[in-house]
Amino acid sequence: MPSLHELSHEDEDGILRAVVEAPKGAHVKTKWDPELGAMVVGRTLPLGLSYPFDWGFIPSTRAEDGDPLDALILCEDASTWPGVVVPVRALGILRIEQKGKKGRVRNDRLVTMPVELARWGRIAEVRDLAPRMRAEVEKFCLDTTFFTAKDARSLGFAGPGAARRLVRKAVDAYEKDR
Repeated sequence: MPSLHELSHEDEDGILRAVVEAPKGAHVKTKWDPELGAMVVGRTLPLGLSYPFDWGFIPSTRAEDGDPLDALILCEDASTWPGVVVPVRALGILRIEQKGKKGRVRNDRLVTMPVELARWGRIAEVRDLAPRMRAEVEKFCLDTTFFTAKDARSLGFAGPGAARRLVRKAVDAYEKDR
């Protein structure tokens, strides 16, 4: 049986998968450690911050920063817990640039929703979210890195087409590294 980071990025029907690392409401960044085969504590969030939604990664991907592709899972109804696999659809990306080991790198966040979430109505892409929601998501993503050396900067949002290209690029990078 594959470990969480080795699961296919999509199921047999082509539905994208996200693995939860930090659940909604968490004040600590937890992340999957493939060598340990367990979730580990990364760091605490700045005082007053907690994850507004479940946060995780797309398995079998490698983003530009070397980690699996980050995924924000929009769902106000409830939180899950680390290790849960959620069938999602990509609404777009929040483009983030930050300091890396070799200069500035992209660390984009895939913005997703659970496939079965109907309570929010018809949201097909990130631009369908209220402007305030987009602004709060963007601010949260920047604020979580405030006390790190990452010097993160937002480059704005892009839609589902950019999300599909980003996932494909990250899957290709993962397969190339194997």
